[in-house]
Amino acid sequence: MYDYQTTLKSSVSLSGVGVHSGKAVTIHFHSADPDTGVVFHVPDDGPDGVRIRAMASEIGGTDLCTMLGDVNGVHVATVEHLMAALLGLGIDNVAIEIDGSEVPILDGSAASFVAAFDQVGIETLDVRRRYIRVLKPVRIDNGSSWAEFLPHDGTRFEVEIDFDSPAIGRQKLAADVTADTFRREISRARTFGFLKDVERLWAAGYALGSSLENSVVIGEDHRVVNMEGLRYADEFVRHKTLDAMGDLAL
Repeated sequence: MYDYQTTLKSSVSLSGVGVHSGKAVTIHFHSADPDTGVVFHVPDDGPDGVRIRAMASEIGGTDLCTMLGDVNGVHVATVEHLMAALLGLGIDNVAIEIDGSEVPILDGSAASFVAAFDQVGIETLDVRRRYIRVLKPVRIDNGSSWAEFLPHDGTRFEVEIDFDSPAIGRQKLAADVTADTFRREISRARTFGFLKDVERLWAAGYALGSSLENSVVIGEDHRVVNMEGLRYADEFVRHKTLDAMGDLAL
């Protein structure tokens, strides 16, 4: 079944707020034909809105989130957690209607998307998938950070982070990703940030919808502020893995 394309068995909707805009938003997911891919239907001044395909060529910005479309025009922001859920569960084709310009942050992870998709079910279509297969190493360096693709029989992520904070420090996760491992090990990891950065982000127009309900917050004393603590001891690197999956899904 993994060689064939998939879609949702029926429609499902979720509502929440945008983590950066702070605005209420509702998003609807519908089944789609083979070879449709992931397509956002975003409102504009026209009667039918604008269609934005979830592809790397549509990336309009990566400042604190991944945004598709025109940063100064019609766009949809903060797509990475949703895209990770689609990739993690192996959903190839879906039409997405959204009544705003930012995907709802929900609880700051991909768990709500996973639950919604599992609720309606995933349908296997009769058209085969096409893959990008890595045949030789490909590496990109950006300052002290780097990413590398290596040939591998399957899909494996090896992610390491190093933060100058005792609450995070150096963490590493290596996992062969299947739908089951994504559900258990990655999907529930939440986005995170530092309390000391909040006022600066607010002044810049970001994180207006951020709260302890959708983010892990590290306080001035380098402790996690959230009363419930962490979902995983290494939740930070698991969330960065989730982000990487969402971006690479494009």
